[in-house]
Amino acid sequence: MNHYRASLILVILAGAVAFFALDLQRFLTLEMLKAQHEAIANYQYGHPVLAGALYCILYVAVTGLSLPGAAVMTLAGGAVFGLLWGTVLVSFASTAGATLAFLAARFLFRDSVSKHFGGRLKAIDEGMARDGWLYLLTLRLVPVFPFFVINLLMGLTAISTRTFYWVSQLGMLAGTLVYVNAGTQLAKIESLAGIVSPTVLLSFALLGMFPWFARQLTDRLKAKRVYAKWTKPKRFDRNLVVIGAGAAGLVTAYIAAAVKAKVTLIEKHRMGGDCLNTGCVPSKALIRTANFLKQASVSQTLGIARTEVEYDFADVMARVQRVIATVEPHDSVERYGKLGVDVMLGDARITSPWTVEVNGQTLTTRAIVIASGASPAIPNIAGLDTVDYYTSDTIWSLTKRPDRLIVLGGGPIGCELAQAFARLGCQVTQVVRTRLMRREDADAAALVEAALQADGVRVLTHTETLRCERDDTSQRLVVLRQGSQEEALIFDALLCAVGRTARTEGLGLEELGIPRTAQHTIETDAWLQTIYPNIYAAGDVAGPFQFTHTAAHQAWYAAVNALFGGIKRFKADYSVIPWTTFTDPEVAHVGLSEQEARQRGIPYEAVRYGLDDLDRAIADEAAHGFVKVLTEPGKDRIIGVTIVGEHAGDMLAEFVLAMRHGLGLNKIIATIHTYPTWSEANKYAAGVWKRAHAPEKLLRWVGRYHAWLRG
Repeated sequence: MNHYRASLILVILAGAVAFFALDLQRFLTLEMLKAQHEAIANYQYGHPVLAGALYCILYVAVTGLSLPGAAVMTLAGGAVFGLLWGTVLVSFASTAGATLAFLAARFLFRDSVSKHFGGRLKAIDEGMARDGWLYLLTLRLVPVFPFFVINLLMGLTAISTRTFYWVSQLGMLAGTLVYVNAGTQLAKIESLAGIVSPTVLLSFALLGMFPWFARQLTDRLKAKRVYAKWTKPKRFDRNLVVIGAGAAGLVTAYIAAAVKAKVTLIEKHRMGGDCLNTGCVPSKALIRTANFLKQASVSQTLGIARTEVEYDFADVMARVQRVIATVEPHDSVERYGKLGVDVMLGDARITSPWTVEVNGQTLTTRAIVIASGASPAIPNIAGLDTVDYYTSDTIWSLTKRPDRLIVLGGGPIGCELAQAFARLGCQVTQVVRTRLMRREDADAAALVEAALQADGVRVLTHTETLRCERDDTSQRLVVLRQGSQEEALIFDALLCAVGRTARTEGLGLEELGIPRTAQHTIETDAWLQTIYPNIYAAGDVAGPFQFTHTAAHQAWYAAVNALFGGIKRFKADYSVIPWTTFTDPEVAHVGLSEQEARQRGIPYEAVRYGLDDLDRAIADEAAHGFVKVLTEPGKDRIIGVTIVGEHAGDMLAEFVLAMRHGLGLNKIIATIHTYPTWSEANKYAAGVWKRAHAPEKLLRWVGRYHAWLRG
């Protein structure tokens, strides 16, 4: 393939060099056309078919090679063939030539551009897949943009050849008519610049806006069809109704109240959602206690000969509830009521695009945001309903420590709770279908697996669950390990941590015809709209991420678009999404991982700094883990970071800031970091990159300079 590319480049270069070296451009000037007009017209009169064919071939060659002269060729079409046939010939010849240039650019440069700018090109390709025809049509309708540049740039995108052809044919037709018509009046033309007056250019600009106006009209007609069977209220009681008081719903309601909109927040269970009541807050409270027990057990490493710790499991779980109760006022009905939010407790059901029913009352609203969250997925295991199983929602009801705990799942929730319960003295077995933490690089997952095993967790990877069994003496999970016989694992409690499923039942989505994705989340567009322009979804129920901070992030877009979408809309931005798994060591991640970069064919360089070299880590007896940074080849632009170690989640913030605002590793190197702190590791990782890209030739000359100074 490279051989063919090289050959094609040589042919194109040779043609271009010959064109300019032989001064062939002189034949494609207005003066030459006027001088030879009569001779060309006589030849066409005598050989109409051959003249038309030769004209088309020459036109395709000029536009296909992106040579100057297309404007004169178009004038010639009108001067020689008249308005009708000139327009037909120019339209097809110009489109064919443009498509050849487009295909040549794609063949020659697309792979190279994708290799070096894969991340940015992916975003462009997504936009082109959605609205590419609209962008191209607008550019074609406005002749201010050089067509040969459009041909080449479009070849670097993923727009289909078929779309490129028909849009080019349609979009260039208006300009073709202007120039061909001008060609029929060739004697009156003094210069090419005189053909298109400011008035004509303004007309083209307005014409270029037509596709966008048409798109708006299409969207309105589409919305009208969707709303057709519903009766819109003449007035509304509220500007916004938010369903669900988790992270997404709370932030949405907060923003709406802050901009003085009348907003109602409906929650059917507990304010604060899963994060406060069954997720982030209780799990981190439990992990804090478990980590203290771990630290006490290894006190010898800190020079303490012996420690004795006694605890009661019920007291630990009571502390978890106390922590929840302490945080609870932040998300309470009282607080949000003071902020100006009308909070209602009850089951919400959307009965039309503008009405929501709750507690027998019908609320009318201009817009709705669905933020109903997600619930733990229950695996389809035979006999599961006959045993004592828990989820991340129900595990907090335990008051007696289970001696033998099985954790199903190797994701963040499974790993965090498996380690915490092991440190609390449970005999824990973790069963994973593939490997731990599949979204993270293998080297990060390996450190977590080693830490789990060091805490006494029996980690069974590549293991299939078959069934649950129960008799008078025990409860068992029967599994099949890779290449092994069936094994029965006895347990006192089984924790299912195999993922979370969006809560969409009972909301009335089926009656409204709001579709869901293959992942069972509500289907939304880039603005978080459903098929109804006034109904939005945000948080876990919308995806694609199920983190509290991304739910809050989406909430801003949902709130602003729902309230001000008629004036200005904003696409949800997922370009820099961080997350942390709170095991010991923590695993923090933002941007691309190595495995993701390889899977997507994105080139990268990786540098790694080991925390065993960090002074603060050594002082804290926590000198394990690493900081790994992915950059664009040869550049300091950060495209991904993985940190494994204590305080990894806190350390990650500096890289998130850098990526969000386009700051490279050189900026991190130039930033003073307090000594001795964990965050110094970020600077040292940047230093590893700097040393790998040291200007060796320059340094050799500098060395000679210093030698010269020494005499």
